[in-house]
Amino acid sequence: MTSEEIKLFQESLEQISAKAKEFGLDFYDMRFEIVPSDIIYTFGAYGMPNRYSHWSFGKAFHRMKTQYDYNLSKIYELVINSNPCYAFLLDGNSLIQNKMVAAHVYAHCDFFKHNQWFRHTSRNMVESMSRNAERIREYEFKFGRERVEALLDSAMAIQEHIDPRYNIGRKRASQNKKDKDNKSTQKNNLETPYDDLWNIGVQKEENTSIFKKKKKFPLEPDKDILGFISEHSNALDDWERDVLFIIKEEMLYFWPQVETKIMNEGWATLWHSRIMREINLNEDETIEYAKMHSGVVQKSRSGLNPYHLGLKIWEDIEKRWDKPSEEEKKKYGRSGGQGRKKIFEVRETENDISFIRNYLTKELVEELDLFLFQKVYTKWQVVETEWEKVREGLITLLTNGGFPYIVVVDGNYKCNGELYLCHSHDGSDLDLYYLEKTLPFVYRLWGRTVYLETVVDHKKLLYSYNGTKISKQSV
Repeated sequence: MTSEEIKLFQESLEQISAKAKEFGLDFYDMRFEIVPSDIIYTFGAYGMPNRYSHWSFGKAFHRMKTQYDYNLSKIYELVINSNPCYAFLLDGNSLIQNKMVAAHVYAHCDFFKHNQWFRHTSRNMVESMSRNAERIREYEFKFGRERVEALLDSAMAIQEHIDPRYNIGRKRASQNKKDKDNKSTQKNNLETPYDDLWNIGVQKEENTSIFKKKKKFPLEPDKDILGFISEHSNALDDWERDVLFIIKEEMLYFWPQVETKIMNEGWATLWHSRIMREINLNEDETIEYAKMHSGVVQKSRSGLNPYHLGLKIWEDIEKRWDKPSEEEKKKYGRSGGQGRKKIFEVRETENDISFIRNYLTKELVEELDLFLFQKVYTKWQVVETEWEKVREGLITLLTNGGFPYIVVVDGNYKCNGELYLCHSHDGSDLDLYYLEKTLPFVYRLWGRTVYLETVVDHKKLLYSYNGTKISKQSV
């Protein structure tokens, strides 16, 4: 953008912001920065402007930058869930492109601020990640870069296996509280600091910690594999445990974005289209905007376009609550004229799974020509078109962010401190190549043999890694 275009863009922000508020959007203060492609793709690869270094981020940067250089794909903006909200715009964008992107960003910020799945995310994560990066740099200086990178490799191999519902009552937390309460009760029973002298020479009860080690733990399957290992592994030094907590903290920040991708992008697309229709555009700008918008919402040949699917569902919700059919009036008591109110209510309470389960209708599935397909032998084939099965298939793909649901069953398997994991099979087998590459990383963190129970071709198998080789056996 030229200096003149930047000035015009700054002036247009007031108009766009006012129009967004007029539509009912409510967002944090915005900070826009226009940056070159190298910067925005660095931020895109790292996920943040100031995160710790890892080779995988460099790999992601190289892939995205190459696609940009060959005009295969383009990142127009990067918006950060924070307060104030930061948005980085590509300096190669034209004035009208940045206007549309700004309208898109205001809607994203509204979603971040009000959607309940983002309620527990830190709004100061930019600063937190900067501090985390500094701590990891200190560990690299103290313990060596190779050792820290090897730890990051292991931790990031299982970083998606956390429990984002950390705020809901947890057994482990309640157990710790009971232990603390018991200790405080015992302490309060002592009338003076010298009461324990009377116990000298009295035979003490046998050390209960030995028996505790023999007991199975956790008491219930624990989805938070990364957290479980960071708390209970005997193979980690304190600084290594700290790095695992950093990885978990940052993944908890990103997780709501994984769970609301379709909703969030659809919401932003809905409002940028309406805002852009309301602001003054000349003929050339209107044509350029139309081309850009159509590119955003066009169907993908290889999968779902979240912008397109999300936009269509939002528009359908608003239409059905604004002008309900006679059947909907009788069955649900809809009075009509409630479309705007309803979409703001849904924006606040749902995530992608409930959004699709509750609002992807038969008519929409048919209109969007949605279907399920899979590879049969060497060819990809359509395997399902019935709308309810298509909807449930989409929900299955989105469950747990699309990652396998694996839990810790026993952290003291065979009473030998070994780790037993179990895959909750949902009809899709694990990627066995990935499984065999990941188990050694888990072993590196746990320090003892690691087991993983799963189902392959309808047969229950138990994979294990003991530090030297992968083994498998029927269960």
